[in-house]
Amino acid sequence: MMVKELEEVVVRFSGDSGDGMQLAGSIFSNVSATVGNDICTFPDYPADIRAPQGSLTGVSGFQIHVGAKQVYTPGDRCHVLVAMNPSALKTQIKFCKPTGLVITDSDSFGPKDLEKAKFATDNPFEELGVKQDVLQVPISSMCRESLKDSGLDNKSALRCKNMFALGLVCWLFNRNLSAAEKMLNEKFAKKPEIAAANIKVLNDGYNYGANTHATTSTYRIESKAPKAKGLYTDINGNKATAYGLIAAAEKAGLQLYLGSYPITPATDILHELAKHKSLGVKTVQCEDEIAGCSSAVGASFAGALAATTTSGPGICLKSEAMNLAVISELPLVVIDVQRGGPSTGMPTKSEQTDLLQALYGRNGESPMPVIAATSPTNCFDAAYMAAKIALEHMTPVVLLTDAFVANGSAAWKLPDIDNYPDIKPHYVTPDMAGQWTPYTRDEETLVRYWAVPGTPGFTHRIGGLEKDNYTGAISTDGDNHNLMVHLRRDKVEKIADYIPELEVMGDADADLLIVGWGGTYGHLRSAVEWMRKKGEKVAQVHFQYINPLPKNTAEVLRRYKKIVVAEQNLGQFAGYLRMKVPGLDISQYNEVKGQPFVTRELIDAFTKLLEE
Repeated sequence: MMVKELEEVVVRFSGDSGDGMQLAGSIFSNVSATVGNDICTFPDYPADIRAPQGSLTGVSGFQIHVGAKQVYTPGDRCHVLVAMNPSALKTQIKFCKPTGLVITDSDSFGPKDLEKAKFATDNPFEELGVKQDVLQVPISSMCRESLKDSGLDNKSALRCKNMFALGLVCWLFNRNLSAAEKMLNEKFAKKPEIAAANIKVLNDGYNYGANTHATTSTYRIESKAPKAKGLYTDINGNKATAYGLIAAAEKAGLQLYLGSYPITPATDILHELAKHKSLGVKTVQCEDEIAGCSSAVGASFAGALAATTTSGPGICLKSEAMNLAVISELPLVVIDVQRGGPSTGMPTKSEQTDLLQALYGRNGESPMPVIAATSPTNCFDAAYMAAKIALEHMTPVVLLTDAFVANGSAAWKLPDIDNYPDIKPHYVTPDMAGQWTPYTRDEETLVRYWAVPGTPGFTHRIGGLEKDNYTGAISTDGDNHNLMVHLRRDKVEKIADYIPELEVMGDADADLLIVGWGGTYGHLRSAVEWMRKKGEKVAQVHFQYINPLPKNTAEVLRRYKKIVVAEQNLGQFAGYLRMKVPGLDISQYNEVKGQPFVTRELIDAFTKLLEE
């Protein structure tokens, strides 16, 4: 049988929420990462706890982009679509390339299944105008046959059908099953009979492809990108964020405290940190968002590296406690995993609509550094730097991620923590005893000195009422308040001296500068690289540090006559840049669909701007 080499492939698993598509996709991405391929994933699941079986609203998808070289996005459209039922086919076929392959469970395409998916005929492929090759496999019946002697009931046996589909896809791309089997044994370590059943069905799916020659050829993606030596794993953004906080606490010599309340899509950070009590991590699942943030402020006052996690609706509730951290000048990391809004909005979908809320969504003059993670693996670095800034500059910091980077995953080289910058909390020194007051500041950075309660000679009180700059006593004096407002603002602005400057990717004399921030990095990078290969003179700058902006922001932006800011909101960052760098002529590309950008659409829009 012929084996063809590919540079990249995109696979999308889709089915009911209970069909295990997220697990199948996660295992396939892990298997690909272990053989040195670069990966980028996109879990796309509904907000329903459990939609009616076979319904259009209950379809769950997981897309994986596997590349021989570095990949930056989960891909616009897939080469292989696994559709476990008619509803999955109907809702997901738009994500499949016209020349792609569709794999279906033919047992799930009966009259009742077609009716649930609102098909008018008994031929869904003809009704949808499917041009792709279709491989119809009786997955359900083969799962039942495979496990008839396992002791599992019919329902339990059918839960393994995602592994049959995974085994077939692994055969199609010449993947060794040992890594997948290891993951299944680990996942079902307490239920060995379930692990054994899944592994048997996985192998049966692989053997079905091999024995029936299900396709005329199979494919191989050989890793061609030079990778630094080290241990790699597949990691999603939420887990990387948790690890970044743990690493920062270790580097600073502090205990990590997380006060949080469950909310999609941030809850997995709480789940992950709760596993690491052995590393001195303390987690508290509080009764509400307000308590989560308030308890973190208390932990910070007590001397811990304190963090709280949430999404946009939770930031609304946390704002008063965040303000307490601002006026008390206490270190705190506030992680906002952005999702579709307003209100409850689209809880499982991704947006960048909390930017202005993070910058200004509090009462009074309430300056706060804002950082945005650019990819799942960058979440580690972003969390680490958010903690470093908070501890060294005595301020709460907002870390913005989003559902796309938080749930998506990529191949990540486990870092050497010794290569990361030191974190030195801004503590009082023994010689200050007797002359220190709570708002004694470093003259250069304007950062107040941190006295952990219990330190002899440094008894003090701080709180939400304005304090006198010299004595630390409560003050309602107008001139003192004016001074303190300016000091808190200037302290944050001075952080620009300690963050990296903007870097331009592309042509220095580009006809168009493409600007983005946060989780859109990969799609914008892919668009820029494609356009440059076609001879277009374009460049890209991407912002991770948003408040304060990098010191060279104005100088870089003013080099270019034509600028477009692309973001998943209606223009929040574009408006912010106009305010911070007056006189810029900025175009905008905005989408608020709850889905990542489509690279092809970006290219078309940017090309049109160049032609104007």
